Amino acid sequence: MEIISYVVGELETNTYVVGDKETKEAVLIDPGLRSEYILDYIKQENWKIIYVVNTHAHFDHTYGNAFFTKETGAKLLVHEDDAGMLQAGKLQGLMWGILTPDSPVPDKKLKEGDFIEFGNVSENTYSCSLQVIHTPGHSPGGISLYSSKEGIIFVGDTLFAGSIGRTDLPGGSYQTLLNSIKQKLLILPDNTIVYTGHGPKTNIKQEKRTNPFL
Repeated sequence: MEIISYVVGELETNTYVVGDKETKEAVLIDPGLRSEYILDYIKQENWKIIYVVNTHAHFDHTYGNAFFTKETGAKLLVHEDDAGMLQAGKLQGLMWGILTPDSPVPDKKLKEGDFIEFGNVSENTYSCSLQVIHTPGHSPGGISLYSSKEGIIFVGDTLFAGSIGRTDLPGGSYQTLLNSIKQKLLILPDNTIVYTGHGPKTNIKQEKRTNPFL
C-alpha cells in the first residue's frame, strides 16, 4: 500500500492518496480546500481513484468532493451520520469567508465494520483494505480507517499529535470524542501509525504517553 499525503488549503488539511502499487487502484481521503492540483499527480502516476472517502463532513475535508468525483468517476463514501451534513458545506465555508462548492450526495453511506477494498483480488481477499471504525465526537459521523495489515489508521480530526479534535461545532461532544479515542483508537497496537486530518502523523504509543488530553 502506497500513501501520498498533501497539505492543502487555508486550513492546512491533510489529503491522502492511498493506492495499490500493482493495480494502481486508489482511494482519495479528505480532498480539502484547493486540492484540485492533486489531479495532476493522479494522472501522471496513472492512479485509478475508485473511492473518495470523507472521514467526516466538515467543509475543509469535503471541498474537493464534486471536483474529484466528476474528474475520476470515483464513488463518494461518508458515514451515514454525517451524510446530511454534506449539504451544509457551503454554509460552513461562508462562516470562514470561503466559497465552497456543493458536494454531491454520497454513493454509499458507511457504518461501523464496513471495509473499503481495492487493489488485487486473490481468493476473494483484496490486497488493500481499510476498516471503517466509527469515531464520533468531532462530528456525529466521524470515522477512522484502519488497516491492521499495514499497521496504519487515518483518523480525520478525531486525534492529533499531542491534541484532539475540537468539539464546539454542531454535533460535537467532548465526552463522546474522548470515549471514541480511548475505546477504539488507544486499544490498537502501540506501533500503529496515525495519519491525522491536520498536522504531522503520530503513533498510538506516543499519544498514550504524552497527549495531555488523554
